Amino acid sequence: MLQHRTVGDLMTHGVVRVRRDTPFKQIVRTLADHDVTAVPVVDDLGHPVGVVSEADLLRTVAGHPDPAGLLPQLPPDELEAGLERATARELMTVPPVCALPEWSVVEAARTMDEAKVKRLCVIDETGVLTGVVSRGDLLRIFLRRDEAIREEITRDVLVGTLGLAPADLTVSVTDGRVALAGTVEDESLVPVIERLCLGVDGVVSVTSDVTVRADTPSDAPGPR
Repeated sequence: MLQHRTVGDLMTHGVVRVRRDTPFKQIVRTLADHDVTAVPVVDDLGHPVGVVSEADLLRTVAGHPDPAGLLPQLPPDELEAGLERATARELMTVPPVCALPEWSVVEAARTMDEAKVKRLCVIDETGVLTGVVSRGDLLRIFLRRDEAIREEITRDVLVGTLGLAPADLTVSVTDGRVALAGTVEDESLVPVIERLCLGVDGVVSVTSDVTVRADTPSDAPGPR
């Protein structure tokens, strides 16, 4: 049986977080201390309400006067919230983009792409933050060993799912690129095999040199 890794398998647990009233300087220190580029902002129940990233913090810094006096002053209303008073509530990006632990890598990747974000807050069924999954976390599946991919395709796809004999098809994998060769009895099996192989974690591409086995009975001469 195919076992695809989920967001829950790949996410970072024990995520560092801040609250809405966490001040600017403490957020900067939190990012530096934990070597991260963003932190979720949670309410008193642990529900994510936003995300503060380095980009959010830099926007606040950019709104301050230039110490050298070389840049034009921004309007007073843009300078009103000083660094001393700025908190996560004013700095965070809302709403947070969230995922569930059971999501597949494809679901998470599509959500990141559509929302133009680098990470997703992972929440449980009650909406409580349980982890964070980043683009780098999702890409970890492509670090699988070629031999592990080959074994899964042979054991779980060809034999376990499709009931094919191991001798019918050969599978080779190089840097996640799968090459199939051999014969099958039914031509309609070929696209099915290719689609299932593409669904295996770590597979980059699939090329197929699979042909249809000659049907001996139909080749026999009929009555004249």
